[in-house]
Amino acid sequence: MNLDIESASLILSAFLFAVGTAGVLVRRNAIIVFMCVELMLNAVNLSLIVFSRSLGLEAQVLVFFVMAVAAAEAAVGLAIIIAIFRHYEGVDVDRFNLLRW
Repeated sequence: MNLDIESASLILSAFLFAVGTAGVLVRRNAIIVFMCVELMLNAVNLSLIVFSRSLGLEAQVLVFFVMAVAAAEAAVGLAIIIAIFRHYEGVDVDRFNLLRW
């Protein structure tokens, strides 16, 4: 079985995305869920870089947009997690229902 670098990178990207999805669905700690979402975003970035050979510069520009969204998500997400921790003294997603109506 002879894989080229693009195929191996896409397989790695799919594996990282699957691990991130499993972490979001299985874990109950908000920080771990947050890290799994970041892992999923990095898997998308890896696949966009692999596709940039065939799609051109547009895929690389999309990577910068995804990185900007990830940075904003990190800032806002960590602020929300810190606020929830101060209110509930824990970050278990099963214990709080702050965003429900």
